[in-house]
Amino acid sequence: MDASITPTTISPTPSLLIISPECHDLAKIAKVVIYFSLDLLHKESIGKYHVATAAAHIWTHHSIIKQLQVHSLNVTPIEAELMAIHTGLIPAMEIDGVHEIMVITDSIAVAKKILESKVNPLQNMFIPLASAIKTFFSKDGRNNIRFWYCPSKAEWPRHKLVDDQVKASACTPTFPSKESHLFSRKKECDNILCEWQTYFAKSLKKGHYFLNFEDKKERVIKPTYAKGGSWLPVIGFTNSLCACFTRMTTGHAPIGEYRQRFFPHLPTSCPCGKAEVQTREHIVMECERHDPSTRPCNIIINSFVHFLADNPEAFCFDNG
Repeated sequence: MDASITPTTISPTPSLLIISPECHDLAKIAKVVIYFSLDLLHKESIGKYHVATAAAHIWTHHSIIKQLQVHSLNVTPIEAELMAIHTGLIPAMEIDGVHEIMVITDSIAVAKKILESKVNPLQNMFIPLASAIKTFFSKDGRNNIRFWYCPSKAEWPRHKLVDDQVKASACTPTFPSKESHLFSRKKECDNILCEWQTYFAKSLKKGHYFLNFEDKKERVIKPTYAKGGSWLPVIGFTNSLCACFTRMTTGHAPIGEYRQRFFPHLPTSCPCGKAEVQTREHIVMECERHDPSTRPCNIIINSFVHFLADNPEAFCFDNG
């Protein structure tokens, strides 16, 4: 299924997704030139008690004609985003005489999912909304809907208005309460991940010499399964760089410090002649064989990756 987002970069001017099926066919998306006649702005938020708040302001002729807000407990962000679109779009399509609807949202990906035909856990929410859109299109051949992407940080005035409403809203949850399937699955995954990270932090199996890096926000990096893991996306997928980084991180490298522990009969001094024992710290921070300007100034992982990229002979077997 084709869809377009123009432009691709985030800017204060919202990006565009236009849905204009030919009355009966929800699967077609076409670009058309239309004008503002109705603005629909929505925003969702999930608080610390997993209470999702969705709000929508429906505008016409430069004034708000409806303000809507709903709450839901124990749902995932994508469910909250879909709930927000549903909250505003359904009432907007029911307004007499409206042919063109503009949805200002920071959830353009969810808007595109409404038109997906593949099986997914959110079908019970997508199908009623898609059915309502089909009904809206069948009423008049001029009817169409446009979704404009507008991130909250852009602070576009009308979107900021509904955004501020959501942030200021308060809802006290009632317990016990049901959980959505996706929320239950996410909670179980989060619990497993937390257990894994706790075990990793306390375990000695990673080795006494394991180097705990920090990310750009100066937080100790923890293992994760998301987005390619914690270390590989930063290192890249060059085999030699990945191998050298692994040796440096674990301390299992062809350096004097390692030989002193496992092969004490072999030389342990650094070839530069400035260290009796060639330690990891000496190689990275002191050794004159490497460019001083490339030395890391902190424990952030990116600094060490750049050091290895600029000094490929470090921690390499050819460097013996």
